[in-house]
Amino acid sequence: MIFDPILDIFRGRAVTIPPLDGAFRPNTALDDAACATTLPEVDNLTWHEGRLLASSGVGIHAIEHGQDPKLVQSCAAPVSAMAASVAGVLAVAQEDGTLLLGGQAIEGPKGVACITALAFDADGSLWLANGSNRHGPGDWAHDLMEKNACGSLWKADPQGRNWRKMAGGLAWPNGILPDDQGGDQGGAVVSESWRHRLIRLDGNGTVQPILRHLPGYPARLSPTPDGGAWLALFAPRNRLIELVLREKHYRYDMMASVPRDFWIAPALASGRSFLEPLQCGGIRTMGIHKPWAPSRSYGLVARLDAEMTPRHSLHSRANGSHHGICSTLEHDGHLYVASRGGGCVLRVAAKPDGGR
Repeated sequence: MIFDPILDIFRGRAVTIPPLDGAFRPNTALDDAACATTLPEVDNLTWHEGRLLASSGVGIHAIEHGQDPKLVQSCAAPVSAMAASVAGVLAVAQEDGTLLLGGQAIEGPKGVACITALAFDADGSLWLANGSNRHGPGDWAHDLMEKNACGSLWKADPQGRNWRKMAGGLAWPNGILPDDQGGDQGGAVVSESWRHRLIRLDGNGTVQPILRHLPGYPARLSPTPDGGAWLALFAPRNRLIELVLREKHYRYDMMASVPRDFWIAPALASGRSFLEPLQCGGIRTMGIHKPWAPSRSYGLVARLDAEMTPRHSLHSRANGSHHGICSTLEHDGHLYVASRGGGCVLRVAAKPDGGR
């Protein structure tokens, strides 16, 4: 309609999302990947004392390809974040706000109880992302539906003391990649889920957006040997969800009257119940679920170069099963991928050029 550009001024801009194209061109790399092990609700990955560790609920497990996961530590509450330093110190955060450093409980920043990511600087300084000051890590969908931006980023010395607030007003910070400088002058790249972007913080806490308009909700970052990074995106952006996010009264009515699993909201897995919200393209036609169908869940990992520019990506499409990618880790030429929605740890060859 020729009057649409004028009418859009009064009714709001059209609902658009970035296309999966270029470096984000769809493929089946994650569904074709080898399964290193199955582990329900697998979330965080880290390398510690010569072995791959993965969190699942209240447990931390050692992972070896082709073998059953081995429980090495059990926590009092579900693990929400995990990281290991170069010196071998393991930091573990729990959903109740408890923070362990080297197996001992330490005092975190005052009022922080939604720890979504941890990371160590080269000198052992500890970074901490607080996703929200209103909800816990397990209530991320509530935080998104309320359109909050009350997260923060903190930094402590190697002993986990003298916490310093580096940034506030963040929309669910969910991944941290410190630079190599370390110390008081060291900064970090941070994923900001609800704003679909990566930001860079310097040692003074100055925020600079460096990668915007991602096609999904970014989660954790992990380094690559050449100075780049792997970025996990735990759910796709979706036109229906983007529309719902504009309708405040609808969202609050939905949250008050509909069970959480059936909200029109991103999900770590989908297609498991006929009660889930559907779109026409997502319904099976003649028994086939189209890979390009709109979906509340998806599997997506992006390879970024040293400038944080996407170079290629790995996908599990709408009809795939390895969705809800929350964490990745590259080691010894292989990339390990935690599919929380698929309940498994995947292993693929870590090729900088995507194998093309």
